[in-house]
Amino acid sequence: MTLPRTLSALLVTTALLIASGPLLAQPVSPDISVRQEAGQTLREYRVNGKLYAIRIDPDGGGSYFLVDRTGDGNFERSQSNNVDIPNWVK
Repeated sequence: MTLPRTLSALLVTTALLIASGPLLAQPVSPDISVRQEAGQTLREYRVNGKLYAIRIDPDGGGSYFLVDRTGDGNFERSQSNNVDIPNWVK
C-alpha cells in the first residue's frame, strides 16, 4: 500500500470512529424502585443492578439521600436534591 492510500485509509477510519462516538457513549439512567415503609417513601437507585443511592422521603418532609460513593457498601447522608451516578457503577 502506498503512503497516500495508507493516509486515506487512516483518515477514513478516524472519521468513522469519531462519528460512532455518540453511539458508543450512551447516557446511563438508573433503575428506580419505590416502596413505602414505616411512614416514609424509599426510592432505590441502581445501575447494572448495583445499588448506589436511596432517597428517603419521610411523610413529614425533609427528604435526603443515602449515597454509596465508592462502592464499598457504606452509605453517607446527603442533603442535596439529586445525586450523580458514581463511576464505579457504570
